[in-house]
Amino acid sequence: MSNKSSHRPGNLAPHSGIYRIIGPRGGATNESERTVVRGEPFPPTPRPGQRYVLVRPARQRSDR
Repeated sequence: MSNKSSHRPGNLAPHSGIYRIIGPRGGATNESERTVVRGEPFPPTPRPGQRYVLVRPARQRSDR
């Protein structure tokens, strides 16, 4: 499995950003990426056993 932490559908997102869907053993899938806001639950995945991994964290508004 990937060395990055993964998150299950329905869990609350620890960070805002773009998340990629990975397979049950941590491999890549052909599924698209999802944008998730911190504190909101991860949406359901297309297939059972899939999880989310953070790809690109969102920028802070204070970065102006």
